[in-house]
Amino acid sequence: MKLSGRNQLKATIKEIKEDGIMAKVVLDYKGERLVSVVTADSVADLELKVGDDVTALIKSTSVMLMK
Repeated sequence: MKLSGRNQLKATIKEIKEDGIMAKVVLDYKGERLVSVVTADSVADLELKVGDDVTALIKSTSVMLMK
């Protein structure tokens, strides 16, 4: 499979909170916390669970930096 997203971060799922049709998936990336909001159907389709290793793909037209 080819993807246009170039920012790929290998992470581990630390928490999944489902709320209706949406789910918040909390990831650990090298000790940093990343949060992804996806549909609950996606969590089920991908069979995501705490402890799974995943790849977070980030594609955005805007990236904000703070120092």
